[in-house]
Amino acid sequence: MNVALLSKWHVHAVDYAREAQENESISIKMVWDENPERGREWAEELGVSFQPDLKKVFESSEIDGVIVTTATNRHKDIIITAANHGKHIFTEKVLAFTVQECEEIFYAVEKNNVQLMVNLPRLTETFYLYAQEVVDKGLLGDITYIRCRVAHNGSVPTKENPKGWLPEHFYHKEECGGGALIDLGAHPIYLTNRLGGKVKAVTGKLNELYHLGVDDNAVVMVEFESGAMGMIETGFLSYGSPQQLELYGTEGTLMIEGENIRIKSKHFNTDEWVTPEELPEPIYSAMEQWVQAIQTGNKPSITKEDILNLTAINEAAATSNSEGRRVLLSELGIKQGI
Repeated sequence: MNVALLSKWHVHAVDYAREAQENESISIKMVWDENPERGREWAEELGVSFQPDLKKVFESSEIDGVIVTTATNRHKDIIITAANHGKHIFTEKVLAFTVQECEEIFYAVEKNNVQLMVNLPRLTETFYLYAQEVVDKGLLGDITYIRCRVAHNGSVPTKENPKGWLPEHFYHKEECGGGALIDLGAHPIYLTNRLGGKVKAVTGKLNELYHLGVDDNAVVMVEFESGAMGMIETGFLSYGSPQQLELYGTEGTLMIEGENIRIKSKHFNTDEWVTPEELPEPIYSAMEQWVQAIQTGNKPSITKEDILNLTAINEAAATSNSEGRRVLLSELGIKQGI
């Protein structure tokens, strides 16, 4: 499958290019970038051609798919145009800023029978797969509360970097749609969406401690349709903060901090904490799942619902923060069983 790389704007663009190069089924043929100087330099590094005209990329019969790592505000137009030209699409989270925009993208993708994949990497990792297995087996009973935290120190100022080590454009709200929550907060959002089920309502607080133009610290309280509650925490201001995932239930508790996993369950023959002896193997990456879906029709584990609900929580949290109220997801057009 021949692909074009569309923009080096995102910090993960280089990672996706490397993964594509390592995949025997993918061949990078060209680069486009809204910044021609950056694009030409990247194309030269990769040993491929630079195409300054995005329209010509889409019109090229040589190109089967595109890897989109533009600013998020460009996603909708670029992805819909790619789909309308019959190109398969791999892109970075989030897909779009609103549920409505996501629906427009899905319509174009389905109408043109192309494969769309949004990278939600932690859904393929061992710790999540174990947590899902624990929930599915009922080892925690009824889930009552979920807490998930993913944070780093990307906006903590230093002498060398007064705004931290994140790229300057990560603070351009028009391009990014927000700050810590829409970017890093995506991970706890899609994890809690999976583990907690359908969301009924959201209350969000997005703070700007260093007044960089976007939120650098955020907390979102989630009410699930099951009656369970959840807390999503993220930020660009935490040094040494481990990834944390906690699930509390009527018959057990699961605690995951970094690579440390422990569980306590009424279904075990002990009241002590237990460290699992075996963990599930990680599953294929999002890019490999994208390739398999195109070549063999395999159904990806990352679904349309995962992608849509990620945007829905972000949109609801932003609305909650700006309007100072609890937001029902039904307000965004998300169907709910309530």
